[in-house]
Amino acid sequence: MGTDNLLIQKFGKTVPAGTVLFKDGESGNQMYVIHSGKVKITKKVGKIEKTLAILPAGEFFGEMAILNNEPRTASAVVEEDSKLLVIDPKTFEAMIKGNSEIALRMIKKLAQRLKQADEQIENLMIKDNNTKVVSTLAKLADNEGENTDKGVKVKITVSDLSTKTGLEQEKVTEILNKIIKAGLISVGGDSIIIADVIKLRKFLDFLALKEQFGEG
Repeated sequence: MGTDNLLIQKFGKTVPAGTVLFKDGESGNQMYVIHSGKVKITKKVGKIEKTLAILPAGEFFGEMAILNNEPRTASAVVEEDSKLLVIDPKTFEAMIKGNSEIALRMIKKLAQRLKQADEQIENLMIKDNNTKVVSTLAKLADNEGENTDKGVKVKITVSDLSTKTGLEQEKVTEILNKIIKAGLISVGGDSIIIADVIKLRKFLDFLALKEQFGEG
């Protein structure tokens, strides 16, 4: 679109991988839109740096510093060479007022993020790592699953699943291997196929009972 090209020309900035855009706790008056590349959002929990999300092209971030004029609540690092639109408060306000489509898109995205945040909080309350992974897969099957002849396909990588569950990638891989051996799932490069969602949910119920009452 012509409008998009104009925005890129006016606000676009090429940023190399490894660049720290902002840190948790810093003040800020800019938000970012990813035109190309990826940006990692992290937060330090105790002494451990946790990855909250890896955002691809089309996503925006840093908007809360503009909306509520408060310090950053997470850190942002450029994951691969990227082209970003850097938006200041006046430009942001003008964009929202002058383009209802942009405003609606942002509202929908913020609502989606609130839902994801609720799911992450719910996941953090689960103590058992196996339950975290299986519960996340079951929810993804319900919300984003695509029916195939091999089962329900969920587009997610092991790395993304690690981010969603808040677990190390090695631990997620270990748990997935157990579920694969049980014949419940198969893992591809960028997707996981759940052979039988009903059996996966029964397995989740078993894990919940095991966590509640112990091994006996």
